[in-house]
Amino acid sequence: MQSINEIEELIKLISKLPGLGPKSAKRIVLKLINNRDELVKPMANTLAQVYKNVIRCNSCGSLKSNLNGCINCENINEKYSKICVVEDIADQWSIENSNIFKGYFHILGGTISSVGQRKEDLLINSLIERARKEDIEEVILATSATVEGQTTAYYIQDSLKNINVKITKLAQGLPVGGEIESLDDGTLFSAFKNRTGLKSE
Repeated sequence: MQSINEIEELIKLISKLPGLGPKSAKRIVLKLINNRDELVKPMANTLAQVYKNVIRCNSCGSLKSNLNGCINCENINEKYSKICVVEDIADQWSIENSNIFKGYFHILGGTISSVGQRKEDLLINSLIERARKEDIEEVILATSATVEGQTTAYYIQDSLKNINVKITKLAQGLPVGGEIESLDDGTLFSAFKNRTGLKSE
């Protein structure tokens, strides 16, 4: 294959995306090059705008435009009494697409035991503040059924024990080791419908 630095660098970058390896990255790059006016130019402009304008909300962890307020935690049309706590934005999108849950989301940004992740790196303190100030009645812990996810859920449960709020977790239908974003709508529905309360020790 002809070696062109720009193409090689693009292949390396694209192959870092989830589910893509070098072969898939090469096919994508060829598609882009062969459709530079229809794909490359608008994609480059859109990526630049995303890089410039899209950020994570410091309060809830969801994505927002830095030109506007956060729709997730500044919803003026509906006021909810529940917060669903998830590990990342992909989990939020999966639950939103299923139309199972109506309420606020809180995106932690990972789990406590993830490589390089400490509890101080997660948005747990802001979750406590939201539960205290926003008249929240229930906090639903929708972390994955992995050791890291359950460790994080336990820590959050303990952190909320002095706040008058009901704490629940997703129930049956959530397989051990399962990640939220990989679950189908039926499994998510079962997990939400049968969520169980947690008792503070």
